[in-house]
Amino acid sequence: MSLRVAGIQIPVTRDIAANQRYIEDGILWASAEKANILLTPEGSLSGYTHEFDVAETREALERVTVAAARARVGLALGTCFVEASDGMTYNQLRFYAADGRYLGFHSKTLPTGSMSAEPMGELNHYAIRPLRSFQFAGQPIAGLICNDLWANPTCTPMPDSHLTHQLAGLGARIIFHAVNGGRSRAEWSDVNWQFHSSNLRMRARASGIWIVTVDSCEPVDIRCSAPSGVVDPNGDWRCQTQDTGVDRFVYTIPGQP
Repeated sequence: MSLRVAGIQIPVTRDIAANQRYIEDGILWASAEKANILLTPEGSLSGYTHEFDVAETREALERVTVAAARARVGLALGTCFVEASDGMTYNQLRFYAADGRYLGFHSKTLPTGSMSAEPMGELNHYAIRPLRSFQFAGQPIAGLICNDLWANPTCTPMPDSHLTHQLAGLGARIIFHAVNGGRSRAEWSDVNWQFHSSNLRMRARASGIWIVTVDSCEPVDIRCSAPSGVVDPNGDWRCQTQDTGVDRFVYTIPGQP
């Protein structure tokens, strides 16, 4: 059974209302494109911060998921969120079926941090839950968030645990990858782009999996930290957005032979 996937490369800021509008516009576009599921960047609803407005994010999540259910579009939604079940803050990729059923979430597992003896950074602010896969429209899928996939050695005090390969071992055929990486006009930003792009292709090929990936485009006049699009199990790009500013993609992943 094929799966039509879509992604929106949008600016992610701390303005939750603005983030919500971008996502709702993306839902309408994905519905018009007959996509089964829409992927958004890391932190795309709450903003990429542990200091988000918890109540406003919860209300915005309700509105976004209702809009997606009405449009019959599933979601792989990047947001930071406080889970009522344990009161912990997670950097999540939340999965919803096309009818609005909540399937569960992936929590960022390789949060970034400094390489100092006492690492500083997001690894001190977010909780982590075990890896898992999900069933979406008959397809085994999973999620990763930004550094989970490439384990960038300049900002990863944790060891590379090859999460793509672990998820393939759990049966996932398609990995949805939500990104919100740092970027600038400096040379090192270009080095990171090349590293991220190569990792997407190499890890897809190594594990024989599809990767659907999308980055934030904030600020809109600087190249994103990584490409957005779809990589096939041979490590080849099947579609890709422009590398700067707002853009989107849609692609039909064929069913298994």
